[in-house]
Amino acid sequence: MDSVVTIPVRSNTRRSPSPELLALLQGRFAERFSTSKVVLLQHGTDESTYPPQPPDAVVFVRSTEEAAFVVRACARERVPVIGFGVGSSVEGHLLAVEGGVCVDFSQMNKVLAIRPGDLTATVEAGVTRGQLNAALQGCGFFFSVDPGADASIGGMVATAASGTNTVRYGTMRDNLVSLTVITAEGEIVRTASRARKSSAGYNLTQLYCGSEGTLGLITEATVRLHPHPETYAAAVVHFPSVRAAVGCVIESIQMGVPLARAELLDALTIRAVNAHSRTTLGEHPTLFLEFGGSQGQVDEQAAVVREIAGGHGGGDLQWARLPEERSRLWTPRHHAYFACLQLKAGCRSLSTDACVPLSALAQCIEETQADIAEHGLLAPVLGHVGDGNFHCLVLVDPGSAKENEAAEAFSHRLVQRALRHGGTSTGEHGVGLHKMKYLVEEHGAHGVALMRAVKKALDPHDIFNPGKVVASAEG
Repeated sequence: MDSVVTIPVRSNTRRSPSPELLALLQGRFAERFSTSKVVLLQHGTDESTYPPQPPDAVVFVRSTEEAAFVVRACARERVPVIGFGVGSSVEGHLLAVEGGVCVDFSQMNKVLAIRPGDLTATVEAGVTRGQLNAALQGCGFFFSVDPGADASIGGMVATAASGTNTVRYGTMRDNLVSLTVITAEGEIVRTASRARKSSAGYNLTQLYCGSEGTLGLITEATVRLHPHPETYAAAVVHFPSVRAAVGCVIESIQMGVPLARAELLDALTIRAVNAHSRTTLGEHPTLFLEFGGSQGQVDEQAAVVREIAGGHGGGDLQWARLPEERSRLWTPRHHAYFACLQLKAGCRSLSTDACVPLSALAQCIEETQADIAEHGLLAPVLGHVGDGNFHCLVLVDPGSAKENEAAEAFSHRLVQRALRHGGTSTGEHGVGLHKMKYLVEEHGAHGVALMRAVKKALDPHDIFNPGKVVASAEG
């Protein structure tokens, strides 16, 4: 069996702020500065299976200038700075492995501008996707990136988030226009103008997108908006196998059907959803689909997919067209994570993801399910099959070393499998602590060395979220 990759956590190199630095921050931010154990624990805990690793202090900022003040103060002592949105990351991104100061963006939650004529909006980093879409109600547009959790826009940029709408509207990378970023010197930089395209210099916007807080602090973002289609239709359809369900999606895409969403839930996930949401779906591999456009376009798309599904052994499509019907259909899918946790009392989920080319997706999922069965794991599988991304929720007793070791071993085999199929170690969760060791295999030693050189150039003293993504030259 493949060996399990160890996780490089440099907890023996804690760089705590001096009493003078703590006093400076206390004097500047008053009640918005905290060293309370409860607050520190909250900001040193994410949705991963890692134990908490709290920072030394937390600052709740309300402006870009305040965030720059914190960075400049910490830079003088080379104290780590870790950004915090809502804490929904799953790969250990926000853990303060070397101590330092956590910058909480929850009070930077203003929608600064909505520009329907440009199809853009500018928001502060702490605005969540739900807050942005609430602000957009009535203007005919929406923000498309939907990772499931009501994550902050800043956090979604940092992890290059995607989700259920990716198959039609793209990932965070595709929906980003420009950023405001704090550099390691505490300077404020705007990475681009609001123009729809530019050939002026390096693409700094995309450099920071997906950097997971290791290159700078993102304080504002200008994102793309999309017009609401005239009408929507959603459908649920069961299949005899995962391969048949995936085949239906791939053929639909190849036929040019502009699917808005295409989500796969395996039979175990459906069982969990039924118990949690009191639904009565058949416990088979199931697709949740959504279409959007004019009424004629939606009817045409639905007819094509109905025929394709039948050709792959799919059952009758259960339709939902009214908004309340679609919400009732999609709510169980959005609650699938919490539903799966109830399959095993007191468990935690080692949640991991992989992404492979569409042509390899069915084979990769089948091999993964065989692996799960062979090793007796309890691990529902679900995913955004329209873009080749799927998730495994390995349910373990947090107090069982044996179960946790088995889950880590499975995660390792899953990454190896995805890479063999020409895929990536993570489609949307990000690298964090958990996937660092796979970067060399995925990108090559020279590729990782180039990433490390970028990190060294932009953050020479390794103050931004140290110990994550790529180890520093000293690490």
